[in-house]
Amino acid sequence: MSVHAFVFPGQGSQSVGMGQALHDAFASSRAVFQEVDDALGQNLSKLMFTGDADELTRTENTQPALFAVSLATVRALESEGGFPLTDKAALVAGHSLGEYSALAAAGTLGIAEGARLLRLRGQAMQRAVPAGEGGMAALLGVEAEQAQSICDDAAQGQILEIANDNGGGQIVVSGHMEAVDRAISLAKERGIKRAVKLPVSAPFHSSLMAPAAREMEEALAKATLNAPKVPVIANVTAAKVNDPEAIRDLLVKQVTGTVRWRESVQAIAAMGVTNMHELGAGKVLCGLARRIAPDLATDNAGTPAEIEALLKAL
Repeated sequence: MSVHAFVFPGQGSQSVGMGQALHDAFASSRAVFQEVDDALGQNLSKLMFTGDADELTRTENTQPALFAVSLATVRALESEGGFPLTDKAALVAGHSLGEYSALAAAGTLGIAEGARLLRLRGQAMQRAVPAGEGGMAALLGVEAEQAQSICDDAAQGQILEIANDNGGGQIVVSGHMEAVDRAISLAKERGIKRAVKLPVSAPFHSSLMAPAAREMEEALAKATLNAPKVPVIANVTAAKVNDPEAIRDLLVKQVTGTVRWRESVQAIAAMGVTNMHELGAGKVLCGLARRIAPDLATDNAGTPAEIEALLKAL
């Protein structure tokens, strides 16, 4: 018997034009884009469909935009399939900002509230560190212990930490820009396959994000969070969470904490899930899952044709 998990992408999966086909094909998706636009007082959907790529890549826009596409996909699946997603899901998870999409899909968070929280999260992360002072780099072909040793040696009194353990030998480090540069040099010296600076505007998921975590703590304290209808795998623990107060706390920790995606996918597989479906823009998480848990069947849906194919599989 098939057991299904639904996962939601994070930053890096955005592209101009995303969500347009959903908007044109499904009234349920149009309603999501409208709700997000209204919540933010901004025509974000226009920026997503036909806007400027640099403007879309600003984290305060990227975060609610990816959330909107994921939830537009969820609502289209539900309206076309005639069932709530939670009837088909054993659990849900999301990568970084995707955790908010997972929580909205599980009924913990309303769409308008999720969009507003992610807009604030993007702005708070941008404010936390002056432009140019922090950065991130991806190390490819490296294990966690090796990446930690590079961080320790490259820090030299500054901050450099593992931001994402994405699995398949892909680890992202984050911290002060000089430390990131030193890590790239060290990685090459130590024979790491590839080390590349990421085109991001801030050192996400590092302790330099502490001011942003404080802002999110205040905002999340006022947010309405319901118990999820299915368990959510949290980024910072790679374990199931069901309690709204624990979810609140973990979302604050997630701002500075490591996204433990490799362990999250391993946990999903260990829980007996047979099929993992990525909902929203791109298929980054499918690619990672194939390297982490090759026995897990994966697919992605973010267009009308992909939604049709997924409905046949559910």
